[in-house]
Amino acid sequence: MLRGIDVSAYQSSAYSTDGLSFVFIKATEGRSYVNPKLTAQVKTARDAGCVVGFYHFLWPGDITAQAEYFVGKAPEKAGDLLAVDWETTGDGTHASNAEKDRFVRKVKELRPDHRVLLYTNRNFWLTVDTTSYAGDGLWIADYVTAGEPRVKARWRFHQYTDSPLDKDVAQFSSKAALREWAAVDRPAGARPQSGGGPETSTPSGVG
Repeated sequence: MLRGIDVSAYQSSAYSTDGLSFVFIKATEGRSYVNPKLTAQVKTARDAGCVVGFYHFLWPGDITAQAEYFVGKAPEKAGDLLAVDWETTGDGTHASNAEKDRFVRKVKELRPDHRVLLYTNRNFWLTVDTTSYAGDGLWIADYVTAGEPRVKARWRFHQYTDSPLDKDVAQFSSKAALREWAAVDRPAGARPQSGGGPETSTPSGVG
């Protein structure tokens, strides 16, 4: 398994990348928030040769607008990963399962050459999700032994702790294997199936 972390504005831009193969970075939330440390945090990951992913913290409502906002702000480089963070928001609400599915499908439509993942916690996956749709892969949060999340579904990434920061493992044999998977090989002319939160200035989410 590969080791990585996920970061947001709560973390330093000069975080340690020792021993890491990948880094997920919060890009956006709702329709108005952009991580103010995004550019610097991306540079840290790229300079270390890590596979880079970006995530959007999803709010209920305005799903198409949120997807467009996310892809408009997240850097676009071949091999980058994209993810939606689906969990309870700061005001206690959450996007519905149908909204989650639409968001993932819309991002896949807008960025057809990138893998799109679902990040969610074990409770959401087992009790809120009803379709088991996770786009190109499940990134599951369950704070147990690394690589042993308590879900039956196949997963790609596992967030196993949030102390002292969010740490993850990935089910790939090498960084080269992860890079190969991230480089979507889509047949010419093929397009993914399309899919469609109130504005917020307060960051939430996995970081």
